[in-house]
Amino acid sequence: MTNGTVTDTKTVDAEFIRDLFQSFGAVTVRRMFGGAGLFADGLMFGLVSGGQIYLKADATTVTRFEGERCGPFEYSTKNGKRALTSYWRLPDRLYDDADELAQWARQALAAARQGAAAKVRAGKKRMKTKR
Repeated sequence: MTNGTVTDTKTVDAEFIRDLFQSFGAVTVRRMFGGAGLFADGLMFGLVSGGQIYLKADATTVTRFEGERCGPFEYSTKNGKRALTSYWRLPDRLYDDADELAQWARQALAAARQGAAAKVRAGKKRMKTKR
């Protein structure tokens, strides 16, 4: 890792990521869209793109990322850049602090759980209105 990046921008070092998150617990790395998704308990709580790790955020945790001067995940389209504000860049200092990284990862997993629960509730409402 150099300057807060996982590896070069074209590869994802799954073993490095599993080691990095060891204090948090078991992490599955799944390659997707030129990067990777980070999963725990079957839920995606983070992603890797362009050599950077991004964690799932919610209204409660976004301010922590902002306080660390970390931005949301951005990607390019033919019409310019777009931001995915539900994932925010992992602060560089956490690469060297396993215990605090684990706390941030737990909060990201909690945000992923809340998001999954909200989707289930929304799906049940749609099913009731179709009858």
